[in-house]
Amino acid sequence: MSAPRCPQCGSEFAYEDGTLYVCPECAHEWPQDAAAGAEEARVVRDSNGNVLQDGDTVTVIKDLKVNGSSLVVKVGTKVKNIRIIEGDHDIDCKVDGIGAMQLKSEFVKKV
Repeated sequence: MSAPRCPQCGSEFAYEDGTLYVCPECAHEWPQDAAAGAEEARVVRDSNGNVLQDGDTVTVIKDLKVNGSSLVVKVGTKVKNIRIIEGDHDIDCKVDGIGAMQLKSEFVKKV
């Protein structure tokens, strides 16, 4: 059986190394058992329980301080064209007047 394509870069040259698959092009490593099962789709929900998807528009429901600056994202700020990402802060977006940042889905509601 040949190794699956790299989930990081899509390279077809991944190889087995013990219990891991390794990509020689981007150095990404992942467990063999993760490749065997289909990836579970991660569902991200807003503060009201609505499912969020890439490209949605959301509104901020709480004043949010921006770390490392004196800026604040005010309640009611609309954020367009969000992107769902992995991690603690699961929304990647650009906020007008502030720039690129990451938000937690619990502090937004879908418009």
